[in-house]
Amino acid sequence: MPSELNIEKVGQISVNVHDLQRAVVFYRDTLELPLIWQGPNMAFFACGDLRLYLSVPERPEFDHPSSVIYFQVRDIHEASGTLTSRGVELLGAPHEVGRLGNVAVWMAFFRDSEGNTLAVQSEVPIH
Repeated sequence: MPSELNIEKVGQISVNVHDLQRAVVFYRDTLELPLIWQGPNMAFFACGDLRLYLSVPERPEFDHPSSVIYFQVRDIHEASGTLTSRGVELLGAPHEVGRLGNVAVWMAFFRDSEGNTLAVQSEVPIH
């Protein structure tokens, strides 16, 4: 059966926060994501072609940790060092998690100001 849905990409990801202002400072100042707009219980950030939507849960069923968001970086060691210098505690050293064809995938995990797990990820060419 042919599909007419034609999903092209993920356009927005929502992350639950309990202290919006603290979270805005973390994503804007620590991760350097451009703030698009902020309202009383929500804020939107640009992340390439994706919007990151921070929101205070409106009902108990929406109050849960977010999925892990993997931020692509050029140099995982440099990015990890920058995060550490900004007071972010890594959950482990940057490490290779696997190989996809001719690239090695490296990751380092950390938490945001609200306790959500995030990661920086880098794809390093294998020579």
